[in-house]
Amino acid sequence: MSHSGPAAETEAGAGRILLRRLGRADYEPTWRAMQAFTARRDAGTPDEIWLVEHPPVFTQGLAGRPEHLLRETGIPLVKVDRGGQITYHGPGQAVAYLMLDLGRRPFKVRGLVARIEQAVIALLAAHGIRGERTAGAPGVYVAGAKVAALGLRVRNGCCYHGVALNVDVELAPFSAINPCGYPGLRVARLADLGVAQGWAEIGEALLLQLSREIER
Repeated sequence: MSHSGPAAETEAGAGRILLRRLGRADYEPTWRAMQAFTARRDAGTPDEIWLVEHPPVFTQGLAGRPEHLLRETGIPLVKVDRGGQITYHGPGQAVAYLMLDLGRRPFKVRGLVARIEQAVIALLAAHGIRGERTAGAPGVYVAGAKVAALGLRVRNGCCYHGVALNVDVELAPFSAINPCGYPGLRVARLADLGVAQGWAEIGEALLLQLSREIER
């Protein structure tokens, strides 16, 4: 199901975070747009969070090792400038990209990671699901299965990339990779955890939870 359409934006709170809803968008142009936004921003540029859904794509982080792609699937692989190994994006996954000037926030990268994880944990808790962190493996897990993957890049004190939450995404492509570099890592999605809400509702909730966590 496509969620493409005109981008919509709202302004959240005193921190002036613009929330942009991009609908369905190809991965690489979205990544290049994040880079361009970060390169041209100045001290007066509002922070932004983009909500997007991508067509099927594997992405491999800066330290990513090619052997973590276990077999050819026909799904394109894009080498990108975030941290982390290889992951999958596809329809039914709510992806939130955070373009923040960390210099105006009371936290640095580690604190941002904790806030992103907490936003997902709070969203899950609202549906009666216990989300957990795993030491040394950023993201959010449910009973040991990864439900949200996280990767960031910081340039000149500003970050981009973000978090991908599995709503009702097809899980089969994850079997073609070692998710985030971990052989045999199980992957979960909200549709199998009793959550009836779809991409649009969960994506909106993710945007709002992220903006709350960043502004606190």
